[in-house]
Amino acid sequence: MLLVEDDDLMRRSFTVALERYGYAMKAVADGLSGLELFRDEDFDLLILDVMLPGLDGIGLCRRIRETSLVPVLMMSARGDGLDVVAGLEAGADDYVVKPVDTYVLVARIRSLLRRATYPPAPGPGHGAGEGLPSEGEVLVFGDLSIDTAGMEVFVAGSPVALTPTELKLLLEFAAHPGVVLERHTLLRDVWEYGWDGDSRVVDLCVQRLRRKLGRDRIETVRGFGYKFRR
Repeated sequence: MLLVEDDDLMRRSFTVALERYGYAMKAVADGLSGLELFRDEDFDLLILDVMLPGLDGIGLCRRIRETSLVPVLMMSARGDGLDVVAGLEAGADDYVVKPVDTYVLVARIRSLLRRATYPPAPGPGHGAGEGLPSEGEVLVFGDLSIDTAGMEVFVAGSPVALTPTELKLLLEFAAHPGVVLERHTLLRDVWEYGWDGDSRVVDLCVQRLRRKLGRDRIETVRGFGYKFRR
């Protein structure tokens, strides 16, 4: 796991805390060093501070997304500022606001790693025969096809690269075509929030899916949530 954090104390404390949870850590203090290390080594997950010298966390995330779908967790000192929106628009999967408790950080990390490592499983409230598509099923919606065995998505026969979070969100929509899914339901089933989360992560991930799949694929139902068109 790669941590890019310019504050010496935070970098050391996060590294020590996460190593105690069994994670192998590499940590650097600036964005350019983070980019160089990312290109030289393989990492399961990246934790990027927004405010970094040289190349900031948002720019670093954009550079990473040019070549990789590795899960990215952003850290921001301003939870209600433009940092959060810009980070998520750049391709981050989730964010935390500093100062952050270690158990919260670890919970977010575990959730991201589950999305990246394992095929999605039915979420809370999904009964027998319901929920996410079974492994090996190919779902077709017009020119959109989803291979749930290979975890591949195609639009008009061309492959579309999705991050693990985008893929899990798409599978959640595909399991409920024509059904309005509320934001808090998506936060629970996709991001695995056991508490009230920030719905901006849903809205911005939907925006990214629309750019990749077509803007008319996911409909906004004002005051409620989103509906996947059949």
